[in-house]
Amino acid sequence: MNGNEFRFFLSCDINLPVTFRIERLEGILPPTKSPDSETDSTTEERRAELYVECALYIDGAPFGLPTRTRLESTGPPYCWNELITLSTKYRDLTVHSQLALTVWDVSCGKDDGLIGGATILLFNGKKQLKTGRQKLRLWPGKEADGSFPTTTPGKVPQHERGELERLEKLVNKYERGQIQRVDWLDRLTFKSMDKIKERESSRNGGSHLYVVVDFCSFEHRVVFQESGANFLLPSPITSTNEIVTVWDPEVGKINPSEHKQLKLARSLTRGIIDRDLKPSSNERKSIQRILKYPPTRTLSGDERQLLWKFRFSLMSEKRALTKFLRCVEWSDVQEAKQALELIGRWEMIDVCDALELLSPVFESEEVRAYAVSVLERADDEELQCYLLQLVQALRFERSDKSRLSHFLVQRALRNIEFASFLRWYVAVELYDPAYAKRFYCTYEILEENMMKLAGGVNGDEDGFKLWQSLVRQTELTAQLCSIMRDVRNVRGNTQKKIEKLRQLLSGLLSELTYFEEPIRSPLAPNVLITGIVPSESSIFKSALHPLRLTFRTANGGSWKIIFKKGDDLRQDQLVVQMVSLMDRLLKLENLDLHLTPYMVLATGQDEGMMEFIPSRSLAQILSEHRSIISYLQKHLDNLLLRDDGRLFHVDFGFILGRDPKPFPPPMKLCKEMVEAMGGAESQYYTRFKSYCCEAYNILRKSSNLILNLFHLMAGSNIPDIASDPEKGILKDPIDGLQVQEKFRLDLDDEASIHFFQDLINESVSALFPQMVETIHRWAQYWR
Repeated sequence: MNGNEFRFFLSCDINLPVTFRIERLEGILPPTKSPDSETDSTTEERRAELYVECALYIDGAPFGLPTRTRLESTGPPYCWNELITLSTKYRDLTVHSQLALTVWDVSCGKDDGLIGGATILLFNGKKQLKTGRQKLRLWPGKEADGSFPTTTPGKVPQHERGELERLEKLVNKYERGQIQRVDWLDRLTFKSMDKIKERESSRNGGSHLYVVVDFCSFEHRVVFQESGANFLLPSPITSTNEIVTVWDPEVGKINPSEHKQLKLARSLTRGIIDRDLKPSSNERKSIQRILKYPPTRTLSGDERQLLWKFRFSLMSEKRALTKFLRCVEWSDVQEAKQALELIGRWEMIDVCDALELLSPVFESEEVRAYAVSVLERADDEELQCYLLQLVQALRFERSDKSRLSHFLVQRALRNIEFASFLRWYVAVELYDPAYAKRFYCTYEILEENMMKLAGGVNGDEDGFKLWQSLVRQTELTAQLCSIMRDVRNVRGNTQKKIEKLRQLLSGLLSELTYFEEPIRSPLAPNVLITGIVPSESSIFKSALHPLRLTFRTANGGSWKIIFKKGDDLRQDQLVVQMVSLMDRLLKLENLDLHLTPYMVLATGQDEGMMEFIPSRSLAQILSEHRSIISYLQKHLDNLLLRDDGRLFHVDFGFILGRDPKPFPPPMKLCKEMVEAMGGAESQYYTRFKSYCCEAYNILRKSSNLILNLFHLMAGSNIPDIASDPEKGILKDPIDGLQVQEKFRLDLDDEASIHFFQDLINESVSALFPQMVETIHRWAQYWR
């Protein structure tokens, strides 16, 4: 880029969540009396516990739910250094978007604990997104005001700005790389700045408090632009032969001639003619080709016209209904009315296709209600396989109290296991600011209807007791979160933390060892747990220190789980659900691969529990047998082995495209697995490949079901899906090409077998050179 160019990004093109870092609080808090010294004239230094509440305001109105930092009590200076990620994306901001920051103190006893607040516009006067470190002056005793214009601006008034503010502005540019770095000169400059800070601080007596925020930076400046704006940007003048994008005002607009022809061809007066039309041989071939399209594929104009023309002759073909409904011009009242009349006479579709009608593509309430009527034919076991996605589909309904919402609640009333999972799936979505009201509405409907159940309808318990048994699950998880906070604050190694855990369970929290009434396990609601066994509970040695807990059960057995706080388990939950579904599909085709998915349940956006499977990592086992090198410890830590010989895999972060290793193989298959089967030439390895190809073709038959389920998840706020759909499960939220391409629907069964065998061979051979190189390196080391 030469000096005459100005390159920038448009804010409407940035599909990333608003992110910033709360760094620290500068200044001295005013002294206050401690709660114990109210009658004493002495004043003790404040032992404050501070947190920062962050709220986004767009055009003076709150947008989304406020976010809080953790508590910080080690100051002064109080340093959070915490990354905050809002659910709002940069493309959703307006030029008057503001961030309101309020500092609170929870150690003030009866006082409200308000320290002060400050507000900052996210775009400057030139409509450029602010980046880098921002130092905001707090308004003492005032909560940050998000109205426009704000009454609590964090920007220091012009008449009060001195040398220090000017220098800090230059430091901000320096840290963003906009000022050339000269080491020796920089050291002298910063030394002089420290003296200026001391002088300014002594001058104003440290009366001002500041909160320091660091906004993320981009490769180029970000200029505000509303989404969908229609204007001509001047092309940059450069000296290189670059491709220049020119705006065409006709792109995307309807061709009047084509539109007129289409309306005539689809007019209601042709209904009598179309009723008796039969497709020719070539037209039938084209229709059959269209019907084989995956549900995520968009139809062309000619394809839509073909299906509409022969809609009456397709009514006996149930696979054709979803494709036909994609052809309807729903903005045309008469055409929409005719389509809805045809739905009632069409051959009843399968549950799989009903899931497609609940996707965001179909907005008609009548179409979505028809989809629910199809789901009503499914039994509870099948519905529970899709429950996670059906809850996500509530986002695409036209109202909060939809037909889908009532249907899910009615099913939950007759099945406590279904009710438990429905309640958790809905409760987790209450953290989504965009749809919190809708999910809360479903939650209320479930609670209200369950409380009305009479005793004896579900065993011996009435509706009130059933609902309370589910509420106690939440109370239990809240207590486990509290335990984790206490354990993490213990200084020392893991053993010290384990001792603290068992001490808490045996002492202050002894009520957790024996519950007053049994609680339904959130992971398996049919299992009643009666208390925690302290001596059999422990903590894993990892950064988040997850709990490993053993519960007593009502039938005299035990139930072991892992509880995590600080980790998003929704992705693992989704993957395990899909593995369980695939296992079901394979067994329906008489192929039992002895898959045993463990249970995972997210109980919040950063917490959840999973079934504990006693096992050891391959790295540990092979190390003990002195037949392994350090390479295995690096690449096989997530492959575990049960005592009965079954492989056990954990951590599915890679499965949605976020693989931490460079150049990952297309299939997670390593050389050691092949050797365990007897080698590449053994009959067991041949049988393994045969099972793989057979399973692949069976799952390809159910590709529509799997693609529909993934499509419903595309609207969720699971990080790997929401932050970057192109690298997650979908390259495009509508097209779904990445998952679709994995099935290779362009191949027949025989060709797909050859494809998958080549994929297996490629995956194994990809690791062979790496293994040889690692062995060679370690051999050199041990010499």
